[in-house]
Amino acid sequence: MTDEVSARVVRKMADVPREAWDALAGERPSPFLRWDWLALLEETGCAVESSGWLPHHVLLHRGKRLVGGCPLYLKLHSMGEFVFDHDWALYAERLGLNYYPKLLVGVPFTPVTGPRFLTAPDEPRAALVEAIGRVIADIATQNNISSAHVTFCRDDEAAALEGAGYLRRIDVQYHWQNRGYADFEGFLGEVRGGRRNKIRRERKEIERQGIAIRPLEGDDLTDAALDTLYDLYAGHVDGMYWGRRYLTRALFRELGRRM
Repeated sequence: MTDEVSARVVRKMADVPREAWDALAGERPSPFLRWDWLALLEETGCAVESSGWLPHHVLLHRGKRLVGGCPLYLKLHSMGEFVFDHDWALYAERLGLNYYPKLLVGVPFTPVTGPRFLTAPDEPRAALVEAIGRVIADIATQNNISSAHVTFCRDDEAAALEGAGYLRRIDVQYHWQNRGYADFEGFLGEVRGGRRNKIRRERKEIERQGIAIRPLEGDDLTDAALDTLYDLYAGHVDGMYWGRRYLTRALFRELGRRM
C-alpha cells in the first residue's frame, strides 16, 4: 500500500460506482449503507436540497481504488435525525452564531445504531475512519460551517474519531431485548400485572376486529401493497404533532423493486 490516500466529495450517490461502494460494506452490510438505499433516498426526493439534506458524500481512494467512504450531508435544519440538538442551535443564536448549515454523517431518517463509515477489508479501518473524520473537519473549517456530527455510529468509530478531535455526545435510547422468551406469553410473564392486562385487552380487540398481521416479500410486494404501506406510514406521522412525511410514495415503490 504505497499509494497515498486521497479524498474527494461527490454530490450524489449516482456518481459513485455501485459495485465499488457495496464492496466496502462486506458480506453482511447494513441495509442502510447499501448504495441502492442511499441512492433511492436522493432519486425519490427524500434526502435532497429541497428537504434540507444536501448530499456531500466523502470518498477515499488509494490510487484509483475506492478504500473508504461515508454518507455526508450538509443540513439546513435538524429534522429527520432523531437526535435533538435544538438547544445547541438556540444557544448559538443567542451568541450571534450561525448553527446551520452543519455537516452530518448519518443515515437519513433512521435512528438505528450501526456502521457509518465504510472501509475496505484489507485496509487499516481505524486509521481510515480517523482520516475521513479529519477530511470532514477540514471541510467545516474551510467553509465556515459551525460543526460536524456523526450520529448513531459504532463505538470503534467513535474511538477513531476522537483521534481526529471529535467529542463524544452521550444520549439515551430505549431498546426492547428478547431475554430468551419462548413466546409472547413468556414476555408477558415479566410485565407488571396492570400493563400485562392492558396488553392482553389490546390484542383481544385486534382479534375482535379481524385484523391479522403477516409478512410480505418478493412478488407479494405489489404496487398496491406498497401503496397501502405508504398510506399507513403517512397517516401515522400526520396524526403526530411533530410528524413529518420524510419519505415519499415513490421511495416505497422503488424499494419494493430494487431491494
